[in-house]
Amino acid sequence: MAEVKWTSNALSDLNQIGEHIAKDSPYYAHITVQRVFVSAEILRTFPELGRIVPEKAEETVRELIEGNYRVIYEYQQDTCWILTVHHSAKPLK
Repeated sequence: MAEVKWTSNALSDLNQIGEHIAKDSPYYAHITVQRVFVSAEILRTFPELGRIVPEKAEETVRELIEGNYRVIYEYQQDTCWILTVHHSAKPLK
């Protein structure tokens, strides 16, 4: 079993996403944020489930896709660090 930990940057990203969606629909904002959290929880059981992030090409940096968002994480020593939640239409820096 791996531990899933969120960085402050990833939580900030998710908060901004929720606020942006809430301008049009608080209901869908809540659903989107919840789906991202649920997606990340599967990493407890399957930490290497995500694909390797093409822009990084490092074995430990992976991503899950949830709707229009990329949940980018790093898996090291039984811990998945959620690094960022990024809209898939925007280039990753």
